[in-house]
Amino acid sequence: MERTQPGEQCQQSANRIVIPVDPVPKPRMTRSDRWKQRACVLRYRVYCDCLRASGAQLSKRMRMVFNMPMPANWSGKRRESLRGSYHGKRPDIDNLIKAVLDALSDHEDSHVSEIVAVKLWQDQGSVEIEQLRDS
Repeated sequence: MERTQPGEQCQQSANRIVIPVDPVPKPRMTRSDRWKQRACVLRYRVYCDCLRASGAQLSKRMRMVFNMPMPANWSGKRRESLRGSYHGKRPDIDNLIKAVLDALSDHEDSHVSEIVAVKLWQDQGSVEIEQLRDS
């Protein structure tokens, strides 16, 4: 599921970064997740490490685009018709946002005031984080 390799680079500009990793939602954690090796928790931890390694930072106002990868078994016609359209399936967007906020914050994300987020179908998964200017 994860496609980021150690050599892969993030595309970064002054206020926008594109991280080439398949978006992963924050799982519902339990106490036993400290020692149990549930697949969803392990996938989430690797995802958080990729986000932290990218150098992305939180700001007061942010725009997040979650590019969800299309299944490999979809036909070319279906891929073409859905590329760039809204992704209306699981995972829920709030869990995707929580994963990014938790990965990029040091225990506190209360300074974030505004988040604009969208999930789109794309050929390859990625997370785009843009810092918006204060009004």
